[in-house]
Amino acid sequence: MRPYKYLKPKKLNLSSELKLPVFRRIGEIADEIDRKVFIVGGYVRDIFLKRHSSDIDFVTLGSGIELARQVAERLNHGKGLSVFATYGTAQVKTRNLELEFVGARKESYVRESRNPIVEDGTLEDDQNRRDFTINAMAISLNKDSFGELIDPFNGIGDLEARIIRTPLDPDITFSDDPLRMMRAIRFASQLDFTIDPVTFEAIRRNRERIAIITKERINDELFKIMRSPKPSIGLRLLDESGLLELIFPAVYALKGVETKEGRGHKDNFYHTVQVVDNVAAKSDNEWLRWAALLHDIGKPVTKRYDARLGWTFHNHNFIGEKMIPRVFKQMKLPLNEKMKYVAKLVGLHMRPQSVGEEGVSDSGVRRLITDAGPDLDDLMTLAEADITSKNPAKVCRQLEGFAKLRERMAEINDADALRNWKSPIDGNEIMEYFKIPPSAVIKQIKDAVKEAILEGEIPYTHDDAWAYVLRIAPSILESEK
Repeated sequence: MRPYKYLKPKKLNLSSELKLPVFRRIGEIADEIDRKVFIVGGYVRDIFLKRHSSDIDFVTLGSGIELARQVAERLNHGKGLSVFATYGTAQVKTRNLELEFVGARKESYVRESRNPIVEDGTLEDDQNRRDFTINAMAISLNKDSFGELIDPFNGIGDLEARIIRTPLDPDITFSDDPLRMMRAIRFASQLDFTIDPVTFEAIRRNRERIAIITKERINDELFKIMRSPKPSIGLRLLDESGLLELIFPAVYALKGVETKEGRGHKDNFYHTVQVVDNVAAKSDNEWLRWAALLHDIGKPVTKRYDARLGWTFHNHNFIGEKMIPRVFKQMKLPLNEKMKYVAKLVGLHMRPQSVGEEGVSDSGVRRLITDAGPDLDDLMTLAEADITSKNPAKVCRQLEGFAKLRERMAEINDADALRNWKSPIDGNEIMEYFKIPPSAVIKQIKDAVKEAILEGEIPYTHDDAWAYVLRIAPSILESEK
């Protein structure tokens, strides 16, 4: 028995919601070739959620490709048509809209694959194969029934109750196509809906089936969860369903609390999802959210117990930074500048706090600005999001420290130039003046100049830096002989 029972909805006509002229036109074209055609899926759902969408899916009884050809010809003189014959689908792009056409079909599956065996079917067959009730509604576009809603599984009721539920047996739904388990969690996260308990238990039972889904398809859903207004909803559901351990072991390893001599540490997984939410509340930068998700992945391998200090995670930031390339490779995430950005923020995420605790020294601030470079603002957002203590006094103290740090960063001379650090001294200049070949000593001299600038010993100008080189280079060169 399902715990939710709804009355079947009354017949509704949604013609007043179909304001785009393209709907009437497609209905007319379908009538001319004696076809039934319906809007289906997300666009119908989003009418009730008051969400705008420019991607519209259509189902017709017969060939979706044939109807798409007719629509492209009548609306675009044949332009904007893309046919995907293998899948029996076609797309027409027109006036900032993407119109997807498919013939109504029924599906059957073999256990080893999520790719279905497809046959022509009725509208009922097509609605039966949909993933969730809220995506199984259809609206007729033919003239004699324009705007009529077909909602066999009471998707409207589930929308009102904010419930994710499968139209048919969830065990069959998820076993047939295990990616739907990720989609259920993703929709719950995006829409702040609850997954029906019967449906959620089926996800638990079928979680091992996720093994037949490619990393790329899993990542598509993960990214959508991470873009949610509150990503922790999806991340917690992944954990509670048993999927997290299977698809993202590096994050799953953060879970758990260990106690020794009556002293325990916080659960780093629940801390992490709170940090992700804190970042999401301040920024739409998805890679900053990924940095938040991975900022503490070094903790499980650095965890130690000290009788005097309690639980420690020394250098977890640096270890975590080194782990990022391996994690990205395992997850098939992009091994490019995005990975380097995440690794950099993971390695630096403790720095703002340590600089603040040092009393905001000018040299510490200069080093932070230089090391963070153009990502300084993102680093500060991450550091502030990392404050999840339940102790109000501690939170207040840390936020005050960050506020002072921000003030001092704004006051530091040449702060903008330091973000985009470039040595004021060129190596060729050193080699030419001292008549020396390229060697490690050039870097040693330039590093000494950088250190002097960061310590505030000399201004960040070429003339001051060169005067400093003339003063220190002879002794460096002598020591290298």
